[in-house]
Amino acid sequence: MNRNITSKIAWCIAVAVSAAVVATPALAADFGPVEAMKVDAKKAALGKRLFFDPRLSGDAAISCSTCHIPQKGFSDGLALSKAYPGSDGFRNTPTLINAAQKAAWFHDGRIGTNLNDVTRESITETYSMNMDMRLMQERVKQDPIYVRMFKDAGYGEPSNGSIRNAIPEYLKTLTSRGAPFDTGKLSSAAQRGFDLFKGKAGCAQCHSGPRFTDDMAHNTGVPENPDIWSDPMRHITFVTFAKFQGIESYMNIRRDVGAHIRIPKVDGSNIGKFMTPTLRELNQTAPYMHNGTSKTLADVVVFYNQGGGKDVNKDPLIKPLGLSREERDNLVAFLESLSGDPLIGPEHVWKDKINVNYVVIDDWLKQRN
Repeated sequence: MNRNITSKIAWCIAVAVSAAVVATPALAADFGPVEAMKVDAKKAALGKRLFFDPRLSGDAAISCSTCHIPQKGFSDGLALSKAYPGSDGFRNTPTLINAAQKAAWFHDGRIGTNLNDVTRESITETYSMNMDMRLMQERVKQDPIYVRMFKDAGYGEPSNGSIRNAIPEYLKTLTSRGAPFDTGKLSSAAQRGFDLFKGKAGCAQCHSGPRFTDDMAHNTGVPENPDIWSDPMRHITFVTFAKFQGIESYMNIRRDVGAHIRIPKVDGSNIGKFMTPTLRELNQTAPYMHNGTSKTLADVVVFYNQGGGKDVNKDPLIKPLGLSREERDNLVAFLESLSGDPLIGPEHVWKDKINVNYVVIDDWLKQRN
């Protein structure tokens, strides 16, 4: 309960800050490159190895990189994500590129800017990596490479807290670079699309700033993905999540309530709201929407051109756009220009094999670094 209260406070602060940013015209119009974050190199290197290590999951079957694949823009290319073995996910895997700069995490925004909390939930919850952190700590302690890397990074002996800090340090290295939009190499079609984006299409009302997101939750009427309810493996994951989050009548509902879990309103007006996604790296991260219901960027543009979907809580900003076929094509060309160089080099990917055939340390109580 304390964790949920803390997360809610952080989320509310993030929303307030985001609202202030969106309300400032000068900042809302700033679509410049995403600035790289300051990073501790040794801590980030440790976090990178941890990110690609399957021993951080309960049965050592999956790692963070199982769902956040570098070659797919640190997404997974699936409409709905994988999950811990024995279950499947009920939401689309978002990119982690530029994610360390988010104001709120997950499609429902349930955790604010504390990446330590984000890492903890991603590793420990049964519907993600299902790891007992005490077991994880002992696994890491047994690996002599980790013992050295933790010491070199200034953490001392491997610990849960250090793991939850090292992985976020690695995430800070995942910054967009080389996009035509940033390098000034927009095609004429993309430039026309950018003008539409800021004007007639109205996209910039929610997709603002260098990451092209207001970090706020909106209801655009995205239809439900029926696979969540027809596939028992996905439905049981949703039920587990919904029960943990305290969603009422979770066994009977057939929709993802989104941001309602963070700020439940009596009138249900937050049901169906989801965080505005970044528009960076779209070429690498299809399909789209929080539940993967749009296969292509052209599909996304058609969806918004028709005024979004049907929902009683739909944001009043979402209205039919009246874009011609040429205008829709130009808008897609602009969206494609926001994708840069894939982050697949050794500075972002742990290339070495993670060897688990090492001599086990019998008694850690007698060991000293």
